[in-house]
Amino acid sequence: MSFRNMITIEHLNKSFDKNKVLDDLSFELHGGKMTCLLGASGAGKTTLIRLMLGAIKPDSGRVVIDGTEMPNLLILGRIGFMPQDDALYNNLTAMENLRFYAGLHHISKDLFQQRAKTLLEMVGLTGDANRLVDKFSGGMRKRLSLAVVALNEPQIMMLDEPTVGIDPVLRRSIWQQFRQWCNEGKTLIISTHVMDEVDRCDYAVLLQEGRIRAYDSVDNLLAQTTNGKIEELFLRKEDAK
Repeated sequence: MSFRNMITIEHLNKSFDKNKVLDDLSFELHGGKMTCLLGASGAGKTTLIRLMLGAIKPDSGRVVIDGTEMPNLLILGRIGFMPQDDALYNNLTAMENLRFYAGLHHISKDLFQQRAKTLLEMVGLTGDANRLVDKFSGGMRKRLSLAVVALNEPQIMMLDEPTVGIDPVLRRSIWQQFRQWCNEGKTLIISTHVMDEVDRCDYAVLLQEGRIRAYDSVDNLLAQTTNGKIEELFLRKEDAK
């Protein structure tokens, strides 16, 4: 079955302990494209992703994926989620972690071997496949988490700060993989606070203090700047206050 992977956000509001985290967000994420959620820590990026997943409920508004309101278990089965804090088992090796999650997704043994080899190569962990995760650095854990998310080939991937702690050379190859996934029709939503990563995406949502400061294609957003740097749009909004 073919999916459009369109995600519609309608008047989304969320507060925690009377603290407004998201304030009346409305926009549409394009299927088969890579969209960056860009903003400083505390801007609301992680909360927005959790709402899109249906992991928490909005105070008002809704998230709709391909015409179905979230949360929905069938839609959730098409989504791969990589949180900021990994969900790895320290007492297992990298390969054992992958094997465990493959079992949850009912991936056959032959298919698992093929995918695990490809994904470990992608994240630069082939030589560490049989090493306990407890011995991994933070960057290595991030890389293994990305492999876990991609294991069942989800149609929609929501990645929260996926490249933090990853060296520049490997980070470049991972972004190339992100682009390849989009070319295959997958929809990627990538949160980051790193301004230069937005240039690699198709669209960008600029979040500041829980509000959308700008949303458009990256080309259109950069065309609004005088220096070709996306942070200018944030500074311009600050000056307008």
